[in-house]
Amino acid sequence: MKPGEGAWDVVVVGAGPAGLLAAGRAAMLGARVLLLEKMEKPARKLRITGKGRANITNMKALEEQLKEIQPEPRFLRQAFQAFFNRDLIALLEAQGVATKVERGDRVFPASDLAWDVADALVAWAGAQGVEILPHARVERLVIHEGVFTGLGVARKSSRTPLEIEARCGILATGGQSYPATGSTGDGYRFAEATGHRIEALRPSLVRIETRPVHEGAQGLTLKNVNLTLWIDGKKQASEFGEVEFTARGLAGASVLRLSRKGVDAMAAGRMVAMTLDLKPALDPAKLEARLARDLEAHVGGTCGPLLRSLLPTPLVAVFCERLGLGPSAPAAQIQGSKRKQLLGLLKELRFEVTGHGSWEEAIVTAGGVSLKDIDPRTMASRKVGNLHFAGEVLDLDANTGGYNLQIAFSTGWLAGESAARQAVGSWLGGASLTP
Repeated sequence: MKPGEGAWDVVVVGAGPAGLLAAGRAAMLGARVLLLEKMEKPARKLRITGKGRANITNMKALEEQLKEIQPEPRFLRQAFQAFFNRDLIALLEAQGVATKVERGDRVFPASDLAWDVADALVAWAGAQGVEILPHARVERLVIHEGVFTGLGVARKSSRTPLEIEARCGILATGGQSYPATGSTGDGYRFAEATGHRIEALRPSLVRIETRPVHEGAQGLTLKNVNLTLWIDGKKQASEFGEVEFTARGLAGASVLRLSRKGVDAMAAGRMVAMTLDLKPALDPAKLEARLARDLEAHVGGTCGPLLRSLLPTPLVAVFCERLGLGPSAPAAQIQGSKRKQLLGLLKELRFEVTGHGSWEEAIVTAGGVSLKDIDPRTMASRKVGNLHFAGEVLDLDANTGGYNLQIAFSTGWLAGESAARQAVGSWLGGASLTP
């Protein structure tokens, strides 16, 4: 069948970052591309990511970025080599979206508006010739003799299911986090139904719930503190940065970065705890000298003012409770074992981890389509012919810092390129096209 006779060359399911890049790249290579989105607008999740700012990538070198990714970072070498951070920035700038680099080599739109990035990618895909069909919910994949040939779609505007034929398909359906944006795990069901293995799904980059909970400190954000994760009493990892006290536990960048290991450990029934070093710039000896000076300065005073000289005000009541002293108790009582206890709390304020946030709160999904079932050179399925995968649906996730979006952009680009060369090349006797 030739172009124009009914079948699409490439159909992409999911108009998020991975789907938009996949569709646009395939169209650049001459493919007739249909992009299906079950929501009313493409890139819903991208529009709210990073609290609406969109940390779109990171300027760290490829090898450094791979260190931030799990479970198998080497899987991404070909995708990152095909399309990486500077390629993304160039694409956006060509669409009129300037970018800026902030602390930690994180890249944001200069406008601080994720919406600008989403609109630019949608416009770019459209300019390549991609047809975007909203309110299109894929209900099934059509597989004939082990090869993808199309899919069945339900449309909001019609009671009659739409049957779409295509030479190649790309599943870029996202994960299971933020389901209100359309990421409801559809891709996992399609993949499993067609023989792909699904690695256990769990929330990642998510707040954690603790015991105790300090309601009086709710909303307090600590900067430049050190957070350590403990599993079965053994130190696992530490993060320096921000920690926020919430109504149910802890959140903030450092918590998010440690959450994946914590969530996995809880799922395995292991004991998980976190400790806060509130004075990471001071070693124990220097901190003890600091406390001695403060105690001397508060001779005849009470515990409240003394602790306020060491801590943010919302933590004074927390420390009084832990020390078993009221804020009006004489500061002179902080001697001997109490003094040792205070020094310990300042360096290792301990929390038992009892749970974590839900899928509605998690930034990304850990787990997904097994990488063993995907060819890293093309993002093509090893189980079903002419079917590709891209983005969060894959068993790949990363720390905060722009790495997860770069995974989506890079795998989307490579999947789109591979699908187009496969589909369009078939009419050209196997010849490949250059961008």
